[in-house]
Amino acid sequence: MATTSDFKNGLCIKHNGDLWKIESFQHVKPGKGPAFVRTKIRNLNTSRVLENTFTAGVKIEIVRIENRSYQFLYQEGNETYHFMNQKNYEQIAIQKNLINAPQYLKEGSIVDIMFHAENEQPLSCTLPQNVTLKIVFTEPGEKGNTATNALKPATTETNVEVKVPLFINQGDFVKIDTSDGRYIERVKE
Repeated sequence: MATTSDFKNGLCIKHNGDLWKIESFQHVKPGKGPAFVRTKIRNLNTSRVLENTFTAGVKIEIVRIENRSYQFLYQEGNETYHFMNQKNYEQIAIQKNLINAPQYLKEGSIVDIMFHAENEQPLSCTLPQNVTLKIVFTEPGEKGNTATNALKPATTETNVEVKVPLFINQGDFVKIDTSDGRYIERVKE
């Protein structure tokens, strides 16, 4: 058993019968009354974020987790995604609801899968912060049109529509932020 003094970002704990990941925390010592820890925790099963307050010194149960690198192989149906371990080549199937941005997965993508270390249950699958995708359809670009911040729709190789600047053409590679689907930059490949 640990206490609130062991809190750190990314720590996984068991709270109210569920597994939670600490997103952020702050120790607070008010002028009157006992100290406490204000936290934002994410449920690893539902991805729901909750703001919770723990009394300082309260006992908590830390859950041991492991992050492993996997390569995306293929999608089966609409809900099941298959991955291969980069070290021992074992394959695993993961449900779509455990993946943070499944729409940006393309064959060969490397992801981090978080496992509950005691029962080897996958808890979440996280794509890199940025992915590079090829534009398969967009209206023709205009040379020299970089002065404005105007955007146009474009379809990527994973069939996701993103907003890109006017100078991006079909066949260009672009870097996309997986957290919000925002265009970052054009990439030379």
